[in-house]
Amino acid sequence: MEFTPEHRQLDETVTRFIEKEVNPFVDDWEKAEEFPSHAVFKKLGDLGLLGLKYPVAYGGSELDFSYSMVMAEALGSCACGGVPMAIGVQTDMATPALARFGSDELREQWLRPTIAGDMVACLGVSEPGAGSDVSAAKTTARTEGGDYIINGSKMWITNGLKADWCCLLANTDDGPAHRNKSLIVLPMDAAGITRQKIQKIGMHSSDTALLYFDNVRVPRRNLIGQEGQGFTYQMLQFQEERLWGAAANLRALDRLIDLTIDYTRERKAFGQSILDNQVVHFRLAELRTEVEALRALTYRAVEMYVGGQDVTRLASMAKLKAGRLSREVADGCLQYWGGMGFTADNPVSRAYRDGRLNSIGGGADEVMLGIICKLEDTLPGRKRS
Repeated sequence: MEFTPEHRQLDETVTRFIEKEVNPFVDDWEKAEEFPSHAVFKKLGDLGLLGLKYPVAYGGSELDFSYSMVMAEALGSCACGGVPMAIGVQTDMATPALARFGSDELREQWLRPTIAGDMVACLGVSEPGAGSDVSAAKTTARTEGGDYIINGSKMWITNGLKADWCCLLANTDDGPAHRNKSLIVLPMDAAGITRQKIQKIGMHSSDTALLYFDNVRVPRRNLIGQEGQGFTYQMLQFQEERLWGAAANLRALDRLIDLTIDYTRERKAFGQSILDNQVVHFRLAELRTEVEALRALTYRAVEMYVGGQDVTRLASMAKLKAGRLSREVADGCLQYWGGMGFTADNPVSRAYRDGRLNSIGGGADEVMLGIICKLEDTLPGRKRS
């Protein structure tokens, strides 16, 4: 993928923002187990960073997805995983269906202020019994006059404690699981919504909620697109979501390797620096090579996607590789920090905790492997086994 001056300018803008507005406060946010999302998102909105790919008519920049990828990669300079993830939910997970299929009224009321950073959004898909298997979602939205009455629960909802609205997936009829679901804009101040904080082993600065819905009443005009198309809309955005996730790991992984090189160069043991041991610098070189391979795969997939091609297979590969590599790099680097790597506030141990989610969220590794296998069977020239 060829980087234009505009791409590089965006990279520099996001990186400066992280260095000034995020990293100096990360340690405090990690301890508080939350960050001031409304304040941070407003600053991002003022810079025009929350609507890169969305229509100019609603405050966006109407750029292609390559710019979202550049922003995702630049967010990897953040000293934690929770804040970039929360931003990604706002820009590339909770809002795509609304931007693409929502009515003009809904986009004016909810998308515009979200792009401006005046609202925080969350995505309500996962449930206690339905994570990677989206079709198993049980939350219902039954019609009553001009309203939907929503009952059920959602789990692992990033931004869920502070969100102003939720892009909610709910069953709007009793038909087949892939055709009975709809996406609905759910105002989070509606009566009947209970939010409960979830404690996690990592991603501490990102608030994560368990949401309960007890006869929550929402106007039917809050339906995004067509009734019964929610599952399809959700599947359509997974290519971008998974490419975003892969891109967001690239600089974060490079950063871990850089930190480890610096530390092992200074740390002495048995009369020499740790880095002087061939096993150490060979291993770090190997990890760096793996990151570059992931970068090449991600860039290729983004270039093809921007060119109008279906990259479900490559996006699944990138997502799979990013998840596994985030674990491998963090674990490998932590080993060379010795006891310091096992302390809670160490940047590598934080990445070790945060990165574990990459192989679970947005579709587990096993789901990615299933998609890849299915599409391998349908490649031109291959025989179906």
